[in-house]
Amino acid sequence: MPFLTSLVLAAFVGYAGAWYMGFLEGNFALLLLLATLVTGIYWLAERFFFLPQRRKAVAQLEAETVKRQAELSKMGIAKVDTDISESREKLLMQPWWLDWTAGLFPVIVVVFVLRSFLFEPFKIPSGSMIPTLHIGDLILVNKFHYGIRLPVANTKLTEGTPVQRGDVMVFRYPPKPSVDYIKRVVGLPGDEVAYLNKSLTINGKAVPTEVLPDFFDESTMRYHKHRRETLGAKPHQTLQDDDRPAFVPGADQFAGRENCNYTVEGVTCKVPAGHYFMMGDNRDNSLDSRYFGFVPDGNIVGKAFFVWMNFGNLKRIGAFD
Repeated sequence: MPFLTSLVLAAFVGYAGAWYMGFLEGNFALLLLLATLVTGIYWLAERFFFLPQRRKAVAQLEAETVKRQAELSKMGIAKVDTDISESREKLLMQPWWLDWTAGLFPVIVVVFVLRSFLFEPFKIPSGSMIPTLHIGDLILVNKFHYGIRLPVANTKLTEGTPVQRGDVMVFRYPPKPSVDYIKRVVGLPGDEVAYLNKSLTINGKAVPTEVLPDFFDESTMRYHKHRRETLGAKPHQTLQDDDRPAFVPGADQFAGRENCNYTVEGVTCKVPAGHYFMMGDNRDNSLDSRYFGFVPDGNIVGKAFFVWMNFGNLKRIGAFD
């Protein structure tokens, strides 16, 4: 077992190392699932086999000690060192290969349940969601809001709350599902979304907007046009860069592109069933559905709702829309 455990641990370390070095495309959800299964097997083996065997060895040691003491007493030897506490402790001690597997299972299973079914932390790496989310924001994502899903397979088990326009959603990037993206839901299945001359309309109706004072973006050290937009139940803020053109350059050849019409004024798309149209709040600095296409329901990770830390700006902590 020590040799087999060494191979298992080496495989995990090798996988993580190759992922970190960029030699392979990692999947943390799969890695966590495998770690939970492997440590769970060791934990069951420890509880129902290895620990009883060690306790049996201690019981045998105690019986032999009592027997030896009785035999010496018959021989008239009364003072005998019968302290076996150190030996008992060594016999009951977990070997290293169980300590690094079964011993880690309680922690790993808690992390697995929390991350897979309740809440998952993410870090905002870019400015595509400014001013709602800033670079360096550490956020929490509700994994059960849109329905509980099986980890790795992402198969939906419960329906949950339907996706609403205006939700800030984390999803798996369609061209590369191993990468997580965060954007705002703009179009639901069946919607016709038009972003022409930097104005957003849904099903032919202009989305209500209110002009705000210009916003200073510290990440770019520039001022941008600032709007308050009412897309869903609650208003949110957006940015626009007047120096950027209205047309969408370099859009991918994504599935369902025939549903979209690209012009010099922007893009108009009909959202297919089971898909969503996503956009960043930093409208002219966001790689979103205008470029990579529609997000399938199966790619949904969860609803983002809370900034739990930003080490550069503690005032960022709190809920957001």
